[in-house]
Amino acid sequence: MEQSDLIVRRIKDGTVIDHINEGKGLQVLQALDIDGRRGNVITIALNMPSGKLKKKDMIKVEGRFLEDDDTNKLAVIAPSSTVNIIKDYKLVEKRRVSLPNEIDRIFRCSNPDCVTNSNERIESIMDVMDKETLILKCRYCSRLLDVSKIKY
Repeated sequence: MEQSDLIVRRIKDGTVIDHINEGKGLQVLQALDIDGRRGNVITIALNMPSGKLKKKDMIKVEGRFLEDDDTNKLAVIAPSSTVNIIKDYKLVEKRRVSLPNEIDRIFRCSNPDCVTNSNERIESIMDVMDKETLILKCRYCSRLLDVSKIKY
């Protein structure tokens, strides 16, 4: 008899982030500031078998609904992910993440001399130069950003 797939408990209200690129689940938690301190029940599944991706990560957060800024962060970290909004145990919204042409206020420029890292309180704006290779460019100092080194 074969072992059945892992069954993860359904949630009543909250968000399921599915199809996260393998190995990116913990980075997604950090970027979205999901750490359990708010009392939400959080289910994390890493390296699960997946037909589309071979392996995937998945996160369920009860009592939290992702905003557009959160979805934009996901698009950079885990571009294959989907966001499922659950209310009263039912799927009420399913979003495929997609990178916008610009990302405001989410990521800080990696250039320490950039005006967005000064005391001027200027919010960063990153222009998405290449959606496939995830190249971002700071609108203020024109530095190209390596997504793996972006600070949150």
